[in-house]
Amino acid sequence: MHRRLLIVLVPLAVLLVAALGVPLSVTVAEREMQETYVDRLNDVGRFASLAETALSTGRIEALQQELARYHELYGIPVAVIDTSGTVLLGPGGAYQRAARDESALPRIVTAALAGTRPEPSGDWAPWGDSALVVAEPVGRDSEVIGAVVTISDLSKTRRRILVLWAWLAALGLLPLIALVAVAWPVSAWVLRPVRELDAASSRISQGDLTIRADAEAGPVELRRLAGSFNTMMDAVENAVQRQRAFVSDASHQLRNPLTSLRLAVESLEPHLRAAGDGRQMYDVAVDELKAMQRLLNALQASARMESIRTASPVDLDAVLATRVDRWRALTATAGQTLAVDVPPGLRLLEPTGGLGSILDELISNALRLSDAEVVEVSARVPDGPGVVMISVRDDGRGIDASERAQALQRFWRSPRHQNVSGTGLGLAICADLVGAAGGELRLEEGLPRPDGSGHGFAAVVVLPVAPD
Repeated sequence: MHRRLLIVLVPLAVLLVAALGVPLSVTVAEREMQETYVDRLNDVGRFASLAETALSTGRIEALQQELARYHELYGIPVAVIDTSGTVLLGPGGAYQRAARDESALPRIVTAALAGTRPEPSGDWAPWGDSALVVAEPVGRDSEVIGAVVTISDLSKTRRRILVLWAWLAALGLLPLIALVAVAWPVSAWVLRPVRELDAASSRISQGDLTIRADAEAGPVELRRLAGSFNTMMDAVENAVQRQRAFVSDASHQLRNPLTSLRLAVESLEPHLRAAGDGRQMYDVAVDELKAMQRLLNALQASARMESIRTASPVDLDAVLATRVDRWRALTATAGQTLAVDVPPGLRLLEPTGGLGSILDELISNALRLSDAEVVEVSARVPDGPGVVMISVRDDGRGIDASERAQALQRFWRSPRHQNVSGTGLGLAICADLVGAAGGELRLEEGLPRPDGSGHGFAAVVVLPVAPD
């Protein structure tokens, strides 16, 4: 954002300086040209007055010397010509050489011999090379007997224009440099609270509700925004803490009465007949009490795991080394086969509670909720973003796409699994924790079923690669 702000401000400043500097440069160049033209016009006016007197009296020696002296002093050839265009006085050779390169000379001389003062020739642009031709008629109206013509080299004038333009450019660069020198720290000061607020929002999105923005730096408006943000986060953190405390306290307070109730119910067993409606109701009551205890345990575990939202780097090899033997024993007991296909050396960010706990839950689901023969644990690093994909797949009876869309909701259970022990919280908690670590839990089709009737179930954990 800092660079983008400067990218907007600096071109605007350049356009402003150019909008002011270009017309000023044109004005300066025209002024220099105008001064040169006025000087030459005064000179030819004086020479025309002298030439009229000299030609009428025939005393041309003094005028000839003055024209030669003027050419020697300023390097500008001045010629007095008659009505036929013949040079009467002046450095004829220098005048003829200069006249050969000036296309505007015939037009200007013709106008002067006609008794009018023509517009000057010459391009004031520094990149031009034309000379300034100025002519003045000798005599007036119908008594014009000739004209005085000067051909002035404008190289010095153009050099002066270039020098002035260079000074103007330097003066124009000064405010630009000052703007950049001031805009850089000022924009950094203005945007620092925005960057800190963005960083705080990023940390909060990862589950750290203790982060607050700095409400003491930056402009007043941003300080007020940071203060409002902190007030909002205080309210959110208090609400979340109260919610978690309520879930934990309620679960804890219900545990003792529920345990007492279960003991009281189980104490009735010796007084029941071996068969009959009483025994059936007793079994139902005990099963419901066990289910309620499992639900309370899950709620307490959820409250504990959600109280901390951090992600830490871990080696996947180290996680599997402590888990694979146990998984093999569990799958062997269930009459299933465990396949592990994980390349070595993978390092990633594990969620709160540990990656092993999440994989334990996914393996447990595959054992309890499917009739799979093979459970496969695999990992790979896809091309593109730096993530690791860990998949737990089975070849049992999977669930269709509509059920997979609901399976990550809390307390949701498939109609086929209503009589299987569980609370419907495992996948939801795992998905929440993986998301808090910057990853994602996906539910997909699993391995092909042995009888060819479809595919099993797969849970894919996508986690960021740990930075070096």
